[in-house]
Amino acid sequence: MVDPDSAGPAGTGRASAAVESVDILLIEDDAQDAFLVEELLADTALDARITWVDTLGKAREHLDDFRGCVLLDLNLPDAGGMDLLREVLTTAESAAVVVLTGLNDEHEGVAAVAAGAQDYLVKGQVDGSLLARSLRYSVERQRADENARQLREAELHARENMRLERGLLPQVLLDESPLSHRSFYRPGRKRALVGGDFFDAVQKDGTTHAIIGDVSGHGPDEAALGVSLRIAWRALVMGGVAEDAVLPALEEILTSERAQDEMYATLCQVSLDVASEKARIRLFGHPPPLVINGGAVEEVPAVPRPPMGVFPEAEVDVEEFPFPEGATLMLYTDGLVDAYDGAAPARLEVQGLCRILDGVLKSGCSIVDLPEHLVDEAERHNGGPLQDDVAMLLLTHGDEG
Repeated sequence: MVDPDSAGPAGTGRASAAVESVDILLIEDDAQDAFLVEELLADTALDARITWVDTLGKAREHLDDFRGCVLLDLNLPDAGGMDLLREVLTTAESAAVVVLTGLNDEHEGVAAVAAGAQDYLVKGQVDGSLLARSLRYSVERQRADENARQLREAELHARENMRLERGLLPQVLLDESPLSHRSFYRPGRKRALVGGDFFDAVQKDGTTHAIIGDVSGHGPDEAALGVSLRIAWRALVMGGVAEDAVLPALEEILTSERAQDEMYATLCQVSLDVASEKARIRLFGHPPPLVINGGAVEEVPAVPRPPMGVFPEAEVDVEEFPFPEGATLMLYTDGLVDAYDGAAPARLEVQGLCRILDGVLKSGCSIVDLPEHLVDEAERHNGGPLQDDVAMLLLTHGDEG
């Protein structure tokens, strides 16, 4: 014969083997029925740890964070019916709920399952094996439902991250610019939400403007601020705001939109006029860009000002640097230069980045493939995945190499 305790709904014993002990909160006002439940379970292999209460008021002391199985009589002195069930289901979200009904109230059990209970049992028609099996399977079903809910939340979370990433990774507007571009973004290994790195590039009235920045921190507030700054910067440029007024206006937006006064952003903006071989740079606490020209790598000699948002209304200085035709300008965030240079605590910093960039170029790597190869080398020096987000924007004065 098949032991009813070992038979599952699908004809296997594996489901029952998964749950051998259950914490039970028995909510039953009839002492004789409560005693009968204890006696029935005592004769089974199920390790049932029973807590008995006879009113909803007493049950409320146990329902929060309860993760076992609630065995619930729907007719209590202080509550009853579907209102009672809904309160138990809402309060003990992680618990399985099995409803006990009388012989004349079986319709309530059916309604209870429709409302969210895992099972119902009719008093007087239950033996120990049936009761133990119902408790086991109810707990298993609740676990499966909980896992499915967590999976749905994880999928929604991932889709939210993808939407944020699309906001941070725009389609740059360089159709009429003398510059061609290559963009790259890779999230850090332990990033819970997309970070605050952002970049963009647009051409307006004969001048190409490019920006790259990094909001301090890595949470959703920082990500939202990064998106706000990128969109605001594009709107200011496309709206025809004078070049020297764009960043002061952007700083006002940063100070008004940031969630905490301590939040700031490092930022680099570069502007190039059509047919010019000199570019203008404004640098706010950000790593300086690198120019790749004829296989050589040079750091743009710009003096960084404090990060944006640290000293609001400070003067915005502009400097010029050579950007000849055929050269490539590499804008990047500090996820690259903060990588370890072989071992802690030494960091790559800008000098180390120039060194590995020089090596990647000498290996014959093209500008198109440069970002991936550069990150791979940085991770090799780091001894593993980079801890921070990495964003890069490569602008070539002419066609990409």
